[in-house]
Amino acid sequence: MSQKSIQWFKIAESIHEIPWKQNNMAVVEAGGKKVTLALVKNKIQACLYSCPHAGGILADGFLDASGNIVCPLHRYKFSLINGRNISGEGYYLKTYEVEEKETGIYVGFEESKWLNFLK
Repeated sequence: MSQKSIQWFKIAESIHEIPWKQNNMAVVEAGGKKVTLALVKNKIQACLYSCPHAGGILADGFLDASGNIVCPLHRYKFSLINGRNISGEGYYLKTYEVEEKETGIYVGFEESKWLNFLK
């Protein structure tokens, strides 16, 4: 059974260092990528910077009462837990793991397996 390989990138020393907007979302850079962060019930969730449907900047949207991220352009809703498009349009939002440690806050990107033979 293969284990997934995750590359971790430090994004902040603490939760207070993240540039949160009034909607409890922020944009940070991790590993050369822009990432959207959302603060849901005091837990940081991470996902793509833009909506997979039409490219709306997700941090400009909002979080619904269930903690789903809602795109500002067409109001498509996505689960921050598994990336499912819960409003039914059939899109998928890439989500990332977040770890809060004593040494800081990290976002993890799963490494692509198909290039592993080059290593």
